[in-house]
Amino acid sequence: MADRNYYAALGVARGASQEDIQRAYRKLARQYHPDVNKDPGAEEKFKEISEAYDVLSDPETRRRYDAFGPDFRQVPEGVDPETWRRARSGATAGAGARSGPGWSSGWPGGSDGEQVWVGGTGFGSGGFGEGIDLDDLLGGMFGGRATGPRGAGRTRQGWGQVAGADQEFELELSVQDAYTGGRRWLTVPGPDGQRSLEVNIPAGVTDGQRIRLAGQGGAGSGGAPNGDLYLVVRLAPHPRYRVEGRDLYLDLPLAPWEAALGTSVAIETPGGEAKVKVPAGTSSGRRLRLRGRGLPNPRGEAGDLYAEVRIVVPHRLTEEERRLFAELAASSTFDARKQARRRS
Repeated sequence: MADRNYYAALGVARGASQEDIQRAYRKLARQYHPDVNKDPGAEEKFKEISEAYDVLSDPETRRRYDAFGPDFRQVPEGVDPETWRRARSGATAGAGARSGPGWSSGWPGGSDGEQVWVGGTGFGSGGFGEGIDLDDLLGGMFGGRATGPRGAGRTRQGWGQVAGADQEFELELSVQDAYTGGRRWLTVPGPDGQRSLEVNIPAGVTDGQRIRLAGQGGAGSGGAPNGDLYLVVRLAPHPRYRVEGRDLYLDLPLAPWEAALGTSVAIETPGGEAKVKVPAGTSSGRRLRLRGRGLPNPRGEAGDLYAEVRIVVPHRLTEEERRLFAELAASSTFDARKQARRRS
């Protein structure tokens, strides 16, 4: 969704607080999670809101997105936003305005529709505007490299120099691998066949998050730099955990007497064993929260883990169990259906 509005995807205003963004994401994630919503478009919608949340939940990434829009991943650090906007608006206005040096579409060696630099040092009135020198405007920004509208780098050093294209590769991780991170070897496809790369996976990566490997994309020509390789994280389904952003959910089976009387239960989490306290009078569907036991966040608060109660009745009762349940049924005034109607 590189050309979409991340704020609109989450249904929040540009000035929304981090709490508002997290609240909006959790609401939408519950609505569109493929495990819950079987609509054909739900999975794609879930990916969109996950990508939007991944950008807007990180203050630094959000700042760059606010400053540079959809191009924020391609803009080098330290670039002034106003200078960037002037360069982009000038490039768009000048494209095709006149022949000669400047930005052009369909230049040999470039992808169809991309704007590439075809030589020269500046524009007159037909380019960036009267009196604006392209070297002054772009040279300090990119260190000799200009970027077209789709993010594919292009050198300004003359004909025959085309920077390599950026590439994407889906990286499937288990929930445990996403939790711990670490170094691992990957085999990725390329124009010259498969190649192996050692990658450092940050702890706490989320589904849809992109990991950038600078210079590992398509090869440049004529001495131009290579493109970047982006690893798009996909979390594999897990038999125990369900993942929403950085929050984890798991089922907590309880016997009827455990739910009625309360208990303390040991559960396995990606970070090791944890104890969850079950209050007396707990019903099926109740979520017991373990703060900070979800996926870690290197730039903020970790996600939470939610244990969802599922009351499990014995499939076959012993004679003693049957007698005790019958005695309870005879003496109890509890009406489950009446209580459910009262709650609704």
